[in-house]
Amino acid sequence: MTKELQLRSPDDFHVHLRQDDDLPAFVRTTARQFARCLVMPNLLPPVASGEDVLRYRDQIRAVGTGLSPLMAFKILGSHKPQDIAGLRAAGAVAGKIYPEGVTTNAEDGVKELAQLAPFLEAMQDAGLVLCLHGEKPGAFVLDRESEFLGDLRWIASNFPRLRIVLEHVSAAAAVEAVRSLPANVAATLTLHHLEITLDDVMGGMLRPHLFCKPVAKRPEDRDALLAAAFSGDPKFFFGSDSAPHRKDRKECAAGCAGVYTMPNALECLATLFERHGKLDRLEDFVSSFGADFYGLPRNPGTVALVRENTRVADLVDGAVPYRAGQILPWRLA
Repeated sequence: MTKELQLRSPDDFHVHLRQDDDLPAFVRTTARQFARCLVMPNLLPPVASGEDVLRYRDQIRAVGTGLSPLMAFKILGSHKPQDIAGLRAAGAVAGKIYPEGVTTNAEDGVKELAQLAPFLEAMQDAGLVLCLHGEKPGAFVLDRESEFLGDLRWIASNFPRLRIVLEHVSAAAAVEAVRSLPANVAATLTLHHLEITLDDVMGGMLRPHLFCKPVAKRPEDRDALLAAAFSGDPKFFFGSDSAPHRKDRKECAAGCAGVYTMPNALECLATLFERHGKLDRLEDFVSSFGADFYGLPRNPGTVALVRENTRVADLVDGAVPYRAGQILPWRLA
């Protein structure tokens, strides 16, 4: 039995670091696990301009952890092609589309993709990555991702040089769609969607700390995600969508969507991959495929996990972490 696991320093290509007083703790916890992270821009107000990108990046760096933030901006209906120059100059690597109302702080999200065609053309020419929260507003909650796939195909067909990431895929149909599209279309997979189904969220008692958007789905959907993660297909790489909310904002009458997987993401992933006999596939999933797709050099350092039973804390950074109170067989050294 392997007692120590060495991995190239990993990346998380989808993380929420929040803002204001919450930011420092979430940055520190992320830096303990990952060398780089793609930072989500759905703040209030949103990170939408070059100035916003610079300001938010400086706030993250000021925490002083050494974490390298990869900056994304929120794409709004008001964006124009001429805005691209300022966003690139600020160091943004990706733009994110949130359809209107589908998740946290998406009330100002995109209503019609067609209106963004000139802006997407400019993103394509500039070499920026397009990230998608792939859910169709107004559709039944379990079908929102599947019904968005027509929009994904429209974007891929009309912008064949644009690198596209369908984020936090949760449905078997989405996995098949990404596989069927050209090499410039990829997807991120979260830890929690690889492990849980809707039964875990509400099959017995309601477990608000497992409620997320898109919602966890059927066992056959989870199995398709696992097959993609273990396949060695470079189209599929890790993006945690770690989305912390204070405990009282989850345990209430109208709880927020989001799972706080960051405090133990690598330990949980090692446990999952080992359980399925795929530990040899973990490094590519967390350290190689995402960097390659984004055109970034792979991180030069390493991290080590050691085999040691470790209890997950009940509360981290004011939020209840994924697998709180459970014992994991790995510990990040």
